[in-house]
Amino acid sequence: MPAAVGRLKRRPDFLRVAASRRKCVMPGLILQAAEMPPGTLSHDIRLGFTASRKVGNAVERNRARRRLKAAAAKVMPGQALTGHDYVLVARAATLSRGWQGLIDDLEAALKRIKAWRGGALPTNTGQELR
Repeated sequence: MPAAVGRLKRRPDFLRVAASRRKCVMPGLILQAAEMPPGTLSHDIRLGFTASRKVGNAVERNRARRRLKAAAAKVMPGQALTGHDYVLVARAATLSRGWQGLIDDLEAALKRIKAWRGGALPTNTGQELR
């Protein structure tokens, strides 16, 4: 069963996840993870997205975040461990990386930080970003 997904929006949450020092750097993205603090289990998992100016101008940063959001929507509900907060950080290669490469990066990052729950990927809806 897919996990309920919430969003990280406040800076202290992003800093707490970064401070956990549990991360994986892949060619298309950086994945950071931390356990949720006690009493915040309103969702099974929470996601945050960020892109620095190293990625490019505002248009490119927004496009990189949209690609990360689409990849996370496809992978995270079925594969990510519940009870965790995740932050996906865009890299310069996020924009040029192929769609399947981005999905593979996210799946490999989840496995590498031992946050892979497993399960089948949802069927392709035909709405992939390119």
